[in-house]
Amino acid sequence: MEGEEEKEKKKKRNSGNRKRKTYASHSQSSSNSNSNTVVFPLLLAAALSASNNSKPSLSLLKKCLTKFLSHLQPHHATPFLSLSPLLLNSKSSEIASLTAQIVGAASLMSFQMNQLVVSDSQTLKALISLIPISQNTVSMAACEALLDLCSTCIARQRLLHFSALETLMFAFLQVRRSSILISLSTGDDVNIASLRIVFQKGELPVLLLNAAIILINTCNIEQLKIPSKLSECFSVFLKEVWREAHRKMLNGDILGPGQGMNLYFSSITINNLAESIFRLSINVDQLPALMPSDMVKRRIFCFSEDDFKHFILSQWEVVPCVVRRFSTASLEMDEVFTSFMQSLCFKDLFPSVLSSILQGLTSCLPIDSDELNILNFLKEVRNKLGCPLINEQDIRVLRTDNKLKQEVRFFQENVDSCCIKAPQFLCVDDILKCQEAYNEGYTIALRGMEFRFERVSLIADGLASIFGQPSAGANMYLTPPNSQGLARHYDDHCVFVCQIFGSKQWKVFSQPNVQLPRLYDPCNIQNDEGIDNSRANCYHFLLNEGDVLYIPRGFPHEACTHCTDGSAGFSLHLTLGIEIEPPFEWEGFMHVALFCWNHTQYQHNLSLKSLSGILNVMSVKLLHIIIGLIADSDPTFRKACLVAAASSQSDTNSWLDLCQKTIFSNLIDKISRESRFLEALKSVEVGIQKNEDPFQRIRWLQTLNQERESVEGRDWVEDIFPLYVKYKEMAEFVFMEVKSKFCSQVSYDDVTADYKKLHEKYKAARKQYMNGMLSLHHVWQV
Repeated sequence: MEGEEEKEKKKKRNSGNRKRKTYASHSQSSSNSNSNTVVFPLLLAAALSASNNSKPSLSLLKKCLTKFLSHLQPHHATPFLSLSPLLLNSKSSEIASLTAQIVGAASLMSFQMNQLVVSDSQTLKALISLIPISQNTVSMAACEALLDLCSTCIARQRLLHFSALETLMFAFLQVRRSSILISLSTGDDVNIASLRIVFQKGELPVLLLNAAIILINTCNIEQLKIPSKLSECFSVFLKEVWREAHRKMLNGDILGPGQGMNLYFSSITINNLAESIFRLSINVDQLPALMPSDMVKRRIFCFSEDDFKHFILSQWEVVPCVVRRFSTASLEMDEVFTSFMQSLCFKDLFPSVLSSILQGLTSCLPIDSDELNILNFLKEVRNKLGCPLINEQDIRVLRTDNKLKQEVRFFQENVDSCCIKAPQFLCVDDILKCQEAYNEGYTIALRGMEFRFERVSLIADGLASIFGQPSAGANMYLTPPNSQGLARHYDDHCVFVCQIFGSKQWKVFSQPNVQLPRLYDPCNIQNDEGIDNSRANCYHFLLNEGDVLYIPRGFPHEACTHCTDGSAGFSLHLTLGIEIEPPFEWEGFMHVALFCWNHTQYQHNLSLKSLSGILNVMSVKLLHIIIGLIADSDPTFRKACLVAAASSQSDTNSWLDLCQKTIFSNLIDKISRESRFLEALKSVEVGIQKNEDPFQRIRWLQTLNQERESVEGRDWVEDIFPLYVKYKEMAEFVFMEVKSKFCSQVSYDDVTADYKKLHEKYKAARKQYMNGMLSLHHVWQV
């Protein structure tokens, strides 16, 4: 009976629910108070005599500490802390362990007591020093105390300051078994990624692991710069646990009620584990060597710089084209795609191993295009990180009905009672059904390949550099014989279709709209509206292995495995997408130009306490509005800006750089000619009436604004703008003066440095995300 009680006690202790303790009223605890009034002087006397290490002194001290712990009250913990460093450093393991328990218990009494404990540097240092002690009881007591302290953010930061994380990681690597068997258990959250990890043995290693994961998931970017060897070894173990946890999660192998009485229930969840792996990879380049952009350029554009120049000047964002692979060398020898193909188990085996590939993948949760702080992203997705593939987000299983010309989904989307789509996670049974769907004519479309396969990420990174963008995407499409996957559609980004296996017939139709679609614009085609179906306005391409098809954004297209020569086999292609985010269109470059010119003109912020200051500040803001209005009608403003392109960075007199300068000059002339004060003013007024922020479109400029243009506490909608309108005639005069100065004084060369700085910030954030996601998939590719 006693054994069962002890097991249940251990299970509750390790449930991860470390809560603040509640205490009885003062009248109810008077007897305890009186007893502690006696205990504390004895404790003090014993501590002072402990240096003698005599058995009577240690025995007395142990009794005092035991009684003190059992009757601990908030007002007694404060004086005890003055003795805690001395007691924690005791040569007696029992004394050190009891003291650690008291420190942990005190930290859970209240937020204020927790702050008091962690403010004592000597206590923290002494507690951390006990973690690597050879006696398990001391290390466990110290680790439990650290877990109690970790109940507040300030305490976690203090522990990080004193290198508790490195100590925990090192101690764990010293005591861990060669392998630890795990199970999964349901936690407090019904989210599948919140399943708790249950260990079959090793209480001390799990305590160390638990504490280390908590601190890792608290670190800022600088604190994550852990010694590389230590971080690497620790990550290896985390990935071993992750591989097993992910497998059990997919299989639904979860402990039921009453099971696991002999197991160790940790507070580590799947999402905690995934976040730690992600974080440890942020500052570690997951790619052993970047693929030179020239290598990608040679492969896609066939060797010569002249071919690439022709493509940029005549075809980029203008017309579709195909690059044929005329070489007799097999695609398996291709320097760009070889490793990726090998990871897919080669052509002859690929369709049959689809299920095993999908089982090794996890969901790549979307990150906002303007999110430059990777830790903000982790905070938002913390409860979902590490979850299985999500239908329609990570993977689509679909075909096009030839008669209805509509897409048919294999998996029906979940809809809850509030008519809000709930995520549909794919378990093992669903993944096995993907193979079944493929056999029935459905295409398997997998998004985010650059976050799942190392080689694809190298290709995407090289392609992004060629076109001066922070990142490029990659999707994979597996289509069975005699089938069509996606219905006719157009994309909001340019794509390069790389035929890996088999062949596919493509139709690309003329652009129905002179304006290029912007990223995230609706791309639905209703009843072929605006599409010229005549053969004269339709491009036909048959892609064979090694061919690359370029389709500009906005061009409707469709593809199938119905080949005109009678052959119809399966097709596997990789679509590389160049997504032009708002800052990296030409409109974005012009906003950066105005921003840079304005800060050059006014080294210090203009005061909004004066009328002249208000008129100047608002005139610049209005000019930003005008740039947006012109961009809505002029196609050039929507084109991709290639200023940050790799070839442009190395030679400021290259043909590409000269081309960018010419475009810049033409757009400045356009702004000079077509800036209409009253039209811009009306646009702002309409936005205010609709309760919209007219400047929402360029909020990304704040990334460059180190000084943060200030309105000095004044509300520009209620206060500043009405004053600007009140003096409309004067405001128009100042606006025309600001516009004229900007158009005559701004220099292309003065803008490029800040523009490339903005580009690097976006690229760095995307790289951190890619590193994190690759680390969660790399365990399946080693």
